[in-house]
Amino acid sequence: MTTRLKYSLLFGLLGALFFVPFLGGVHLFDWDEINFAECTREMVIMRDYLRVYINFEPFWEKPPFFFWMQALAMHAFGINEFAARLPNAACGIVTLILLFNIGNRLYDARFGLLWAGAYLGSILPHLYFRSGIIDPYFNLFIFLGLYLFILFYWKKDGFSGIRLARGKYVYLVAGGLVVGMGILTKGPVAYLIVCLTLFVYWVRQRFRFYVSVPQFGLFSLAASVVTLTWYGIETAVHGPWFVTEFTKYQYRLFSTPDAGHAGFPGYHFVVLLVGCFPASIFALRGFLGTGQTHVYQRDFKAWMVILFWVVLILFTVVKSKIVHYSSMCYFPLTYLAALTVYQLLNGKVIFARWMKAGLFLIASVWSLATIALPFVAQRIDLLRPLLSKDPFAVANLDARVNWTGWEAMAGVVLITATWLGIRRMGGASPDPNRQAQGIGLLFGGTAVFVLLTLTFFIARIEGYSQGSAIRFYERLQGKDVYAEPFGFRTYGHLFYTRKQPNQTLRPRDQERLLRGPLNKDLYLVAKITAAAPLRADSAFRELGSENGFVFFVRRKKE
Repeated sequence: MTTRLKYSLLFGLLGALFFVPFLGGVHLFDWDEINFAECTREMVIMRDYLRVYINFEPFWEKPPFFFWMQALAMHAFGINEFAARLPNAACGIVTLILLFNIGNRLYDARFGLLWAGAYLGSILPHLYFRSGIIDPYFNLFIFLGLYLFILFYWKKDGFSGIRLARGKYVYLVAGGLVVGMGILTKGPVAYLIVCLTLFVYWVRQRFRFYVSVPQFGLFSLAASVVTLTWYGIETAVHGPWFVTEFTKYQYRLFSTPDAGHAGFPGYHFVVLLVGCFPASIFALRGFLGTGQTHVYQRDFKAWMVILFWVVLILFTVVKSKIVHYSSMCYFPLTYLAALTVYQLLNGKVIFARWMKAGLFLIASVWSLATIALPFVAQRIDLLRPLLSKDPFAVANLDARVNWTGWEAMAGVVLITATWLGIRRMGGASPDPNRQAQGIGLLFGGTAVFVLLTLTFFIARIEGYSQGSAIRFYERLQGKDVYAEPFGFRTYGHLFYTRKQPNQTLRPRDQERLLRGPLNKDLYLVAKITAAAPLRADSAFRELGSENGFVFFVRRKKE
């Protein structure tokens, strides 16, 4: 068995062990996870795989590729949380194997181990492969498309020191096709990110045309072929409405906080620094000189630095601030982290005090939060004065959630692994073997921390945030009724009541909910802060309230 195959199998096994277990152990979360799973559920029950729907109406915000992947899983495993999250677990396994093999090609097996290990052992990159959101596939297609373009450029210009067995146009066309898959996953931002990266590299080259206009045109054509396969058919079958609305939506994302989340300008810097621990600390050193041997290695680092800043600046400019918008940075960030560690193990970079301090500081933040939370939750009344201005949040704290205190072990594991890792990596005369052990402790301990945190905390947190509403929706499954939220936005009622096309109220406005004629009983869920109009309306009967949600029914008139 070759080294390449052995480590590919190793990362496939590690990915399966870390990403697949307990995927269905907790409800999907509003908005994105439930939104996307509901789109897929409707695709499956309507057997319409060409167009995306939400609430049985056309949904123009996302193209269909990710929903196709979820549909395959739902056909195999049923309509449930496990099937909704399984595609990203599979994406994670593929990503780890690809990163090892790309790292092995760029340097050697050790570098491939470090790159894939840094991705597996950093908090947010790991977490996203256990989610039901679109971004892991989107990011992978962008990165892989750009990587193939870089190989085309190296082949065309005859970079020495790296073996490229395929013809240059194979890499170019393949790169374009993969970017096209990115467009088919989440939209033209995939092409925009790649083009901005190519443009900045062109500026770095002092405006030397490192790719000809016809070659760039072929790359773009390949991307368009994939995209138009669906966009073209959609337009031919249904007209230009979807493409028009989709374009308007993309503009809103860039110009307004349309997705419901605004934030401060440094939002994504903080997210990456804290969320991508421990890779983020090593990546900071990676922006400086790292002494690569070959020209192609230095060139690849330049590409990764450019990609990082293009994504970070682009989504800093975007008005909507959501954690996963900057997740494309995970690829260059973990590359720079792996490069730092690789050169540290080779004696070309020192493990500086600021790196030790940064690792311990951020580990302390995560550890303190996860150690303190179970004990604070056991004394939940201490939080009520802090939330007194938000009656809904105060009512959330009434949820019956069992905390044992053992949940704090996740934080203990992280701070212990970080402390031991730093100790083994430090010293006046560091031993490369001890340093390698320290790196394994640091990234391996963080991977275990993420797994333990998800196992111990997520279901309990969901018990406060949405659990009572989801359980109410589940009790309505199989009943021929209407179920709607009142006064707040959610997708939970769609997925968890298993809503059917004949259970959709149209138009669904407040007047229709309060006064409109009914041919089925109508169940409404309201937050405690918006329940007063329903309580004052004799047409509605209050069924009860739980953890900030109030439940009502309006009976149909016989």
